[in-house]
Formats: sequence, structure tokens, C-alpha cells
Amino acid sequence: MDVVKQLPAEADAVRSGGLLPAVLRVVRGPYALRGWSIVSLVMNIVIVVTGGLVRLTGSGLGCPTWPRCTEDSYVSHPELGIHGAIEFGNRLFTLVLIIAAALTLVSAMLYRDNGRPRPDLRWLAGGLALGIPLQGVIGGITVLTQLNPYVVGLHLLLSMVLIALAVWLVRKAWHLVPARVSGLSVAATRVTFVLMWLAIWLGTLVTGSGPHAGDENAPRNGLDAMLLTRLHTSVVYATVAASVVCFVLLRSKAVVLLLLIEIVQAGIGIVQYQLGLPIWLVALHLLGASLAIAATTNLVLSVSRR
Repeated sequence: MDVVKQLPAEADAVRSGGLLPAVLRVVRGPYALRGWSIVSLVMNIVIVVTGGLVRLTGSGLGCPTWPRCTEDSYVSHPELGIHGAIEFGNRLFTLVLIIAAALTLVSAMLYRDNGRPRPDLRWLAGGLALGIPLQGVIGGITVLTQLNPYVVGLHLLLSMVLIALAVWLVRKAWHLVPARVSGLSVAATRVTFVLMWLAIWLGTLVTGSGPHAGDENAPRNGLDAMLLTRLHTSVVYATVAASVVCFVLLRSKAVVLLLLIEIVQAGIGIVQYQLGLPIWLVALHLLGASLAIAATTNLVLSVSRR
């Protein structure tokens, strides 16, 4: 019914031409938000990896200031070399992400469910749209503080929050209804969710105490790297154990997906430690952390109490 009502409006937009009709064609309609929610999720995961590559290649101060790349230019120039190009490229990708988030928000504002607006979708899309500029500001602070490891960690954690919001938006846009389960099962998913966030936070502290600071002169947090690594590993094992409990209780696709990601992620973590943290494995570990947060969020949202 909604499709029939919206077709004339879209036909008028096509005939009138211009930028606004072109935008409306891609953001309105009963299925547009589904696509944009997936785009937002994927791009928020990708920017975690690209941001990690900036640090891993020593390009964290490739653009030595912010919001400009240099004191007199917003763009990188040849004198800054490959590090300037990498850092500026990541900043450009942030602009692309902002555009995608804005289009997702517009799609959520135009979305109608049986003729009614959906405030919950608007709030989620709005949170994503506001979070990305905030992420850019925190990224600027990391540059201005010469890659302070705690600010760098906050930069990653906010990305994880945005990934979780994007997963929530995907589930709502695709009308994925949570299964009605026992209180014990719900509690198990929540414990797994909390443990995963604790593992990610400890991972930022481990990173802040080790190599790959983003620049050879960047400060480290001065904490005991070995102790932090053991704490991080212990919480990871606890998270996997909690996930196994969830599997025994639920036997759902969501928990199977999470377990698969956790097993691969744990394997990458062990191998990268044994090999001395090669860049490509650390980048894969960042991707795995993003997927793990997404899968854990999906799990906790896939159930509700009977």
C-alpha cells in the first residue's frame, strides 16, 4: 500500500530533475532504509580498519594539525609524504561516512510503517549522524595531543558504540523480532555483552602500552603491557565461555555467528602476539573486534523475556 502511494511522488521527482529529486529517489520508499542501515553498519566497521591502518603505518601525525592538515592547507601535500596521504585519506573517508549517515537519517525521517512515522528509527539514525562528527572531533583531539593513548582508545570505543547503534538500526529496519526466551537466557546474553565490552576496553589499554603508537614520538600509557595482556586474554576466555552458555541455552543463529567470530578473533590474537604484532594481523584483529561487537549486539537484541 505504501509503495503505491509513494510511486507518484517519486515519478514527479524524476520529471522535475535536480539534486533533491535524485536524493529522494535513493532515500524514500519502504525498503530504502534497509539498504542505508546496512551501508551505515559496513562503513562504520570499515573506518575502524582504515583508522587502525593510520596508526599501524605510523601516519597518526601525517597531518600534524586539525581541522586543517597543515597550518595553511586543509589537504595534504607532497612534502608530507606517504604518511600525510594516508592520514588525509582517512579524513576524506570520514566525510563520506558523514554523507552516508545523513542520507540514512533522511531515509529514517521519511520512513512510514503503515502510514505512521517511526521515532525509534529516527533516534537511532540521528545518533549515528551525530556520533560521526563527534568522532571527527575526538580524532582531531588525538592529533592535537600528539596521539595520547587514552584519547586514541576513546576514539576506538566511540566507533564501537556507533557499530552497536548501526546493528540496532539494521534489526529495526529489517523488522527482526526478538525471540521470547527465559530470564536466564536473557541474562546470559547480557553478561556476554558486558564481557565483550570489557575485553575491547582492555584491548585499548594493551594497545596503548605497546608498539604501533601511530608515530615514533607518540607517548605510551606506561602501564604493564604483560599484565594487561593477561587480563585482556582472561576476559576474552570468559566472554567465549559466556557465549558457550548462550549457545547451550539458545541454539540460535545469532550465538553461532558470535562464537565463530570469537574463535577466529582469539586465534588472530594469539598468532599476532607470537609473531610480534605484524601490521596486517593487527589490522585483522581490529576488524575482528568490530565484527565481535556487532555480533554481540545482535545477540543481546535477538532475545527478550517471555
